Amino acid sequence: MSLPLLFISGQPESISFSSLFLSKEYFLFFLIYIVVFYFNTYFLVPRLYLRNRFVTYFAIVLTLLLIISFVKPFDNLLSITHKPPFPQKQDKVQALHPVFKPGMPPPQLPGNHPPRRIDAISIFLFVMVIGVGTAISIAQQWRETEQRAIHAEADKANAELSFLKAQINPHFLFNTLNNIYSLAVTKHEYTAACIMKLSNIMRYVTDEAAEHYVPLQDEINCINDYIGLQRIRFGDKLNINIEVRGDAGQKKIAPLILMTFVENIFKYGISKHDPSGIEISLHAEEKEITFYCKNKIFPAASTEDREGVGIGNAKKRLAYLYPDKYLLDIGNDNGYYIVHLTLQV
Repeated sequence: MSLPLLFISGQPESISFSSLFLSKEYFLFFLIYIVVFYFNTYFLVPRLYLRNRFVTYFAIVLTLLLIISFVKPFDNLLSITHKPPFPQKQDKVQALHPVFKPGMPPPQLPGNHPPRRIDAISIFLFVMVIGVGTAISIAQQWRETEQRAIHAEADKANAELSFLKAQINPHFLFNTLNNIYSLAVTKHEYTAACIMKLSNIMRYVTDEAAEHYVPLQDEINCINDYIGLQRIRFGDKLNINIEVRGDAGQKKIAPLILMTFVENIFKYGISKHDPSGIEISLHAEEKEITFYCKNKIFPAASTEDREGVGIGNAKKRLAYLYPDKYLLDIGNDNGYYIVHLTLQV
């Protein structure tokens, strides 16, 4: 099948649809806009625009626009069909100007150059491709962010539930209440303080930990109360060294992030028969919070999975709440389990 497109010397010539589709101009036209679309959608927008590097993004887009204006892909596409349809007019021009031949541009007056034509269609298509690609990339990023938020909320709820169950299970409550009862019978001066510690932990887990971020000092207070009750439970067998430095009053942190690692110590790093050495340090610096804990690995606990649901949820929450702003290193060193966490705040 062919389509009459060219008329030269009064004789029609035809060009097939297949040759039109496979022409260099046709291929170049679509290739340019396909490259621009994918380059903007999957590189420029995610790596520049969504990271607030607007100056670099718009500078590159403007450069691409200038290239499109210079190449003129739409005008080049039309050039394969842009021929004088009526050769009779050329014959009249040739009669007036004997030196004029078909295919030559009309004679121009001296010093009169035709102005450079702007390919408005190519520019319009470029703007449309950039706009559609940017909208698609932003929509994808929004959906991914929303999904991560949903998963993070679920992980946070699981972490809160896991920690809450660890505190209110009968084993913990019975041991804590028995110790408090013994203090009350002997009229020990720390009886009221122990009851208050248990109450503070329950209040923090059920109320304050529902927020996305809480004051760092609240997390530290919960850790201190938890350790205080554990001291009563294990007595002289618990040898723990705690160090807190810096100004924690002006900083906030995701709730139960640090508490999860402390709970993990008492779940796996404590022996009922042997002395247990524990080191915990927290440094609150100007733009950084550093948390470190170290405990001995006992044979009975070493066979268990030390990174259970609590640690797994903590890692997911860190990845969501502190993207590219945290460093977590967990490992074993000479029979000790070590956690080193750094947060940028």
